[in-house]
Amino acid sequence: MEETSAPALKEIFDAARFRQMAKDVSSVYPRFDSKKFLGLTLPPLAEQSLLQRMRSMSHALHASLPLPYTDVVQVLRDTAPLVDRSFVTLVFPDYVSVYGREHFALSMEALKYFTPFGSSEFAVREFIRIDFARALKTMEKWSKDKDEHVRRLASEGTRPRLPWSFRLDRLIVDPAPVAPILDNLREDPSLYVRKSVANHLNDITKDHPEWVLTRLQQWNLDHPHTSWIAKRALRTMIKRGDARALAVIGVTGPAEVAVKTFQIHPKSVRLGEQVSLALSCQSLAKKPQKLVIDYIVHYVKKAGHANAKVFKWKELILGPGEVVALEKRQRFQDFTTRVHHPGLHKVELMINGQVLAEGEFRLTRNDH
Repeated sequence: MEETSAPALKEIFDAARFRQMAKDVSSVYPRFDSKKFLGLTLPPLAEQSLLQRMRSMSHALHASLPLPYTDVVQVLRDTAPLVDRSFVTLVFPDYVSVYGREHFALSMEALKYFTPFGSSEFAVREFIRIDFARALKTMEKWSKDKDEHVRRLASEGTRPRLPWSFRLDRLIVDPAPVAPILDNLREDPSLYVRKSVANHLNDITKDHPEWVLTRLQQWNLDHPHTSWIAKRALRTMIKRGDARALAVIGVTGPAEVAVKTFQIHPKSVRLGEQVSLALSCQSLAKKPQKLVIDYIVHYVKKAGHANAKVFKWKELILGPGEVVALEKRQRFQDFTTRVHHPGLHKVELMINGQVLAEGEFRLTRNDH
């Protein structure tokens, strides 16, 4: 996994958590060397990130359990139900991904077992790299499993661009090998699984939008679960105003509307304050039409240029001559993923993929 986690998350693996893990493993395997385990993990803890702490736990488990790999896996399987934090259980799949690469079948079965306790989505990718065809064949079987966690693993683990993990370049080049997995999950009753399938397809749209559109056209979009997946899968394309993606969700053409007002208030805000958007538009169509209403904020960057980000506003059916009035508030504050810079910010109104109005506001910072 790549280091992209927020610093505060590392406290999930704090000193108390390592001590508790030592107790949990010892309760299953009394000969576990707790002193050695803690001696290896606690001294460097303060300087380590979240993922370094988890990997350190994996290494220390290996060093403190001088047993054959098959026996260690059994100890970890017995320990997993005792751990009271789901994220911490990622250490068990992590151990398998580091030390079980020469035991493909046993390790894959272990990852299947561990995934309901947290997730094996990161660890399984190591085995996809080791034996691509065999791993995908196994995961296709998982996509039909009775456990939703296992079915989700089949989709999430094969995502070409899974956050916090390395990319699966082979699937970025050609997503066809995962088609059977996605097909098996297209009507899944579990929202947990459907979110993964939609995110997986959304990943693919970044490289192969036509492939995704063709796949969805082969699915029964009248099924509510499939329709939900399709809409979420195409969200990036819909935000870009892609006519083909909009057609999939029932938007058949440009919006026939007259924008009566599009107002931004106030015209100047400080970081931490809100901007209010107000829209009023009237249908010019002779029959009901579906409208996808979004807005685009052009964020000022440090170098002075702007970077556009699309935000969802509303989807609705507007009758002939009908008027709709909408309001939206958005607070502008810094996050780890976005730092705001002072300057004039343009805001565009987009309906059914077309920009129909625009406005602006000025953002200032307390430190300027």
